Amino acid sequence: MTNIVQEAKSAILLFLAFTLLTGLVYPLLITGIAQTAWPEKAAGSLIVKDGRIVGSELIGQNFSGSGYFQGRPSEVGYAADGSGAGNLGPTSAKLMEQVCRRIEYVRRTNNISQKTPVPPELVLASASGLDPHISREGALMQVPRIARVRGLPESEVKLLVYQHAEPAQFGIMGQERLNVLMLNLALDDLAMRR
Repeated sequence: MTNIVQEAKSAILLFLAFTLLTGLVYPLLITGIAQTAWPEKAAGSLIVKDGRIVGSELIGQNFSGSGYFQGRPSEVGYAADGSGAGNLGPTSAKLMEQVCRRIEYVRRTNNISQKTPVPPELVLASASGLDPHISREGALMQVPRIARVRGLPESEVKLLVYQHAEPAQFGIMGQERLNVLMLNLALDDLAMRR
């Protein structure tokens, strides 16, 4: 009996020690290191413009104005506190209906022919519902509309797309991409300079 009590004490003390270590000490240590080494990233990669937070590099936003680049659709309304997907599978009639509606919307708003393929990220939500990136093709497809609405030369808007392209992660993972928020901020700056 004494042996069982001794083993239980040891187990409880070990449990408490690891709970303290992994639940408090480790998270505080890692948070402190991150905030010291990369303060802007540890704070959420927030973008500040004219002294005001306009978003995060890490979270997609809804740009519905016709003079802006539009990003991926979001199944969660771009709510960063509730990320998630629609969980509709490839055989879902509801998903196919949704995608067809989105394809028609992209074609209509960008004056694109029925034969031109629409990049998937413009019609499919990401798994988190918050992906802030689109492909170069997705951005270039929107250039004529944006240039027309803003009264800018297409060549200047297209140049912004090429200037803001980010390479694949580590040069091998994924594809070249553009952060929609950063691209739209650059677009606003371009319009203000004219």
